[in-house]
Amino acid sequence: YTLPTPIQEQAIPYLVKGRDLLGCAQTGTGKTAAFALPILQWLEQNQETLSPKGVRSLILAPTRELAVQIGESFRVYGRYLKIKQAVIYGGVRPAIQIRALSRGVDILVATPGRLLDLLNQRQLRLDKVGVLVLDEADRMLDMGFLPDVKKICSAIPANRQTMLFSATLPSEIVKLSRNFLDDPVKVAVNPPSSTVDRIEQKVLFVDRENKSALLESILEEDKSIQRALIFARTKHGANRIAKRLSKIKISTEAIHGNKSQPARLQALEKFRSGRARVLVATDIASRGLDVDGITHVINYELPKEAESYVHRVGRTARAGSDGIALSLCDADEKSYLRKIELEIGCSLNVDQNHPFHSQSIANKKSGDRTSGSKNFSNGRGKKVRNSLTAHSKGKNKSFSFSRNHSSGKPANRKKNTKNQRVS
Repeated sequence: YTLPTPIQEQAIPYLVKGRDLLGCAQTGTGKTAAFALPILQWLEQNQETLSPKGVRSLILAPTRELAVQIGESFRVYGRYLKIKQAVIYGGVRPAIQIRALSRGVDILVATPGRLLDLLNQRQLRLDKVGVLVLDEADRMLDMGFLPDVKKICSAIPANRQTMLFSATLPSEIVKLSRNFLDDPVKVAVNPPSSTVDRIEQKVLFVDRENKSALLESILEEDKSIQRALIFARTKHGANRIAKRLSKIKISTEAIHGNKSQPARLQALEKFRSGRARVLVATDIASRGLDVDGITHVINYELPKEAESYVHRVGRTARAGSDGIALSLCDADEKSYLRKIELEIGCSLNVDQNHPFHSQSIANKKSGDRTSGSKNFSNGRGKKVRNSLTAHSKGKNKSFSFSRNHSSGKPANRKKNTKNQRVS
């Protein structure tokens, strides 16, 4: 970084002072550096001998891919520091991870499930943790990790510094912050709407039995699709799409929960390097995916949750580039489409310029359509506009986040400062 990104500029001054923080920012905003650099500085300024199985700073992430990316960022940022770190997640043999933790670590990046398993086996200790980061808290909530997170937090000293980052701030996350954070500062990135105009969003109405043929036609005929991220609703659906595209010589990889960690990392590397033109993913597996140069996002199946659509299409049009988002919609998905359009505050343009267009599905569409749906209307669309563009430079807001101190926080919780962290 030559200049700090908006989230870094707003968060770091508070974090180096030891304040708890509630941050609203998506992947691609420089969020990892915003919490990693203050942690590294604190560790460097407060060096101490590691205790066996001890952990000094803990970062929780919802997926293996995100945990690996965070671990790599810490490795790069702290390459000149004498700091020991480890990354643990499910899908690999625990013996290797147990060995890495045996002598203690300064930084531990972990997924909640594997961390709790090792904690229950007494293979690590959290009584020396001075800094806790909950990254992508909204996704951890969606994936059902909240009970695990609560158990983990109960094993960490109350006088820690805690940071909670989330792409969105629904009421559940606000409630979560009241339980885990002590008088936090709230930092939110609020970029301008112009970046949204770089995402061209279209819907293609097609009968379900013709979806595969339509997808193949799009990828074979449109040479502007240099790097495409395709979303499927299920693991098996992602596999079927990848196999079918591979049969017609379209270089394709797939990532989902059933893939082993080495296979997932290999697929991501092929996609990043350009050896794979297409990556097929489920919503959960793609969370934390940070790949530049994605020209197209294709929703082979529309998500049931409208907010997932926002996360999906936000993978393209990064760093000032243009992007295209295509949604293949069959008759059974009309209700999902309606929810999406209500969420973003506008109707998607209909693309009829393909051989599988279904006019009968199009005719069932309710409501008026706009001719230029790159632009978002006010109301609900404003929220989505902010979410879609959270990866770009923009305006920021930072303000104290007040809370009710009688909301069940531990009575012995101290105000966080650098000097009061566990040492």
